Amino acid sequence: MKKFIALAIALVLLLAGVVEWVYAGFAAPGPVAPHGSETVVLIKSGAGLAGVAQELAGAGVVLKPGLFKLGVRLHGETAELKAGEYAIPSHASMYDIMNILMAGHSIEHKLTIAEGLTSQMAYDLVKADPVLRGDAGPVPPEGALLPETYLFVRGTTRSEIIAKMEKAQQNLIDDLWPKRAPDLPFKTKEQAVILASIVEKESAIPAERRHVASVFINRLRLGMKLQSDPTIIYGITKGYPLGRGIRQSEIDTPTPFNTYAITGLPPQPICNPGKDSLEAVLNPADTKDLYFVADGTGGHVFAATAAEQAKNVAKWRKIEKEQKK
Repeated sequence: MKKFIALAIALVLLLAGVVEWVYAGFAAPGPVAPHGSETVVLIKSGAGLAGVAQELAGAGVVLKPGLFKLGVRLHGETAELKAGEYAIPSHASMYDIMNILMAGHSIEHKLTIAEGLTSQMAYDLVKADPVLRGDAGPVPPEGALLPETYLFVRGTTRSEIIAKMEKAQQNLIDDLWPKRAPDLPFKTKEQAVILASIVEKESAIPAERRHVASVFINRLRLGMKLQSDPTIIYGITKGYPLGRGIRQSEIDTPTPFNTYAITGLPPQPICNPGKDSLEAVLNPADTKDLYFVADGTGGHVFAATAAEQAKNVAKWRKIEKEQKK
């Protein structure tokens, strides 16, 4: 009986020693990252604890995969490890790594869709992104995407990121529409996006977009043609740079997008407008202006009469001439 008790005590002490050894090894600093200050590890979905341990060992962030499995089991966190792409810091302990995988803070990648890109241009960026996976589906309608920087984790599909862009644009329009100014010369959200796309292409300066919008709003109210150069270019190139000046023959040639030839709005947007341009057309500046022309500094000078506009154009031609010398 005494021998049995002594043996039991020895086994308990041995087990306690093993547990203490596991905990100590589990919490000890890990290996140094071979490149830089961290190592990127991809944990695939459905890998299981054994698969996770092997992935970590293969990446060199865990030297003893068996000890990692024991430590996770002793902490009771086997089911809490999440798949994802993780940046494991140099010298991270196995305990640290377990907590990183439990938190599920995968590396976030980003894709920037600049204001004024057409849907085809945005679609091509999504298709070319090396981290996104899967088919992108059809090209979205023009104006259906919200220009923005989108964050995503590895494993996100191209169709998911496009759907996210479409949802963001719809949410923004739904939020801005009830706050619009009264008596605007358009009746639908779709028309607001069309006009915003023209404002987007006319001015790269957010601070003047409400003023630019007021010019087009005033023209629509009076039944004047919008006479926007970017609409002519869209009808020719679908939004890609023309690479030269617009010819008089192109100004004179009617197309569904040529606002020198048609009265009112084109049939669809000419790009994907950003938030500033959407806000501008829904709440334009209060002006009497009907014209604007470049001022030589990247912005525009505005005029309420044709006579004022003629003077401003003459000044701009002089600036153009000086810039070409």
